[in-house]
Amino acid sequence: MLELKIPLEKGSKKIINAWAFYDWANSVYPLVISSAIFPIYYASLFSEDNFISFFQFEVKNTAMISFVTAAAFFIVALMSPLLTGIADYIGNKKRFMKIFVYLGAFSCIGLYFFELKTIYLGLFIHFLGLIGYSSSIVFYNSYLPDIAFPDQQDRVSARGFSIGYVGSVILLLSNLAMIMYPDFFGIEGNKVEASIKAMRYSFISAGIWWILFSQYSFYFLPKGNREVKVTKDIFWNGYKELKSVWKLLEDNIALKRFLPAFYIYSMALQTVLLVAVYFGEEEILWGSSSEKTMGLIVSILLIQIVGILGAFLTAMASERFGNIRALIVVNSIWATLCCYAYYIETPMQFYFVAGSVGLVMGGLQALSRSTYSKLIPITEDTASFFSFYDVTEKIAIIVGMSLFGVIDQITGSMRNAILFFMTFFIIGAVMLLRVPRKKLRS
Repeated sequence: MLELKIPLEKGSKKIINAWAFYDWANSVYPLVISSAIFPIYYASLFSEDNFISFFQFEVKNTAMISFVTAAAFFIVALMSPLLTGIADYIGNKKRFMKIFVYLGAFSCIGLYFFELKTIYLGLFIHFLGLIGYSSSIVFYNSYLPDIAFPDQQDRVSARGFSIGYVGSVILLLSNLAMIMYPDFFGIEGNKVEASIKAMRYSFISAGIWWILFSQYSFYFLPKGNREVKVTKDIFWNGYKELKSVWKLLEDNIALKRFLPAFYIYSMALQTVLLVAVYFGEEEILWGSSSEKTMGLIVSILLIQIVGILGAFLTAMASERFGNIRALIVVNSIWATLCCYAYYIETPMQFYFVAGSVGLVMGGLQALSRSTYSKLIPITEDTASFFSFYDVTEKIAIIVGMSLFGVIDQITGSMRNAILFFMTFFIIGAVMLLRVPRKKLRS
């Protein structure tokens, strides 16, 4: 692949746009695969029986996908500190980012073969896709302090999320048209069969989109910070890098207090986002199967469109009131939404929650990322610092999805799990009150 030979200056418009454009490329995975079409397709496989036989245990299908997701993030949490430590040492984080981009993208394409008769293979491919996407984000996030100055990072982070929303919505609309009008696209079969086949084609389109548009970012993003000869000891140098970062974290009071709060509310945030469509599919009273499909996809579109506005509103609020205050308010809104979601039953109520989620979803993610980038010390080894951030998030997902799966399996209702996770947003907001605001770089 071609790469820019002369690196662009930090803070330049071109390198910032190149970094943000990767969100355009990769956001089709969390939207098309994690949030919209795959959950609907997955649910359609279990129209007669909602349980999967797994080592002589009958596991509820929604609980199973929660456990698979938790297992994938467990692997990511184990790998990313080592990989990012190595990437910082040899100064070529782009190479590692590419590996996981292609793993994730080809796994998207492989989901075409996900069927009930190949359920275990399909779950494994889904497992690999989660690893590819989540690991690529570790390296992507670590570029933020490399390409933007502290006073740019809130808006740059928000720009990345917003560009991602736009790109993913464009592809989702194309996929939606194919699913609702398969005849127009030459997809044969009865209405239901053709729509299911169109969903499988959507997985292929997501993988191709991801590969194609990531090339722009790969061309302009710097290879790394330095050139170091690769030796047989490089594996251990990754651990040494992590050890030095850990010592620096111990002396940074603001970072030590921010990361536990981030862990707590991320446990709730990421879990709720990953199970939202499964919740809508199972707990909302839709009129028919076609109305359910249309309603769920419209809800996801609403989240993405409102999310563009939400990310920028949160960035503006952080500039006026400060990052920590803005994060506390957004967490409080999330807690209120979880409480309300426990009681909803109708499609209109679900649409209201979807719109409200869109308003605070991207804002919480973007502002958390930029807040962390302001708290870390000035250093070239940003990948190792961001590995701590991403591992914190991944461990939160592991615990969150496992808890959700257990509650769903035991109680038979996803409502109880949603209400349980409300408490984590409240605890996270309270913990943020302890973060020293004067430590944030501006």
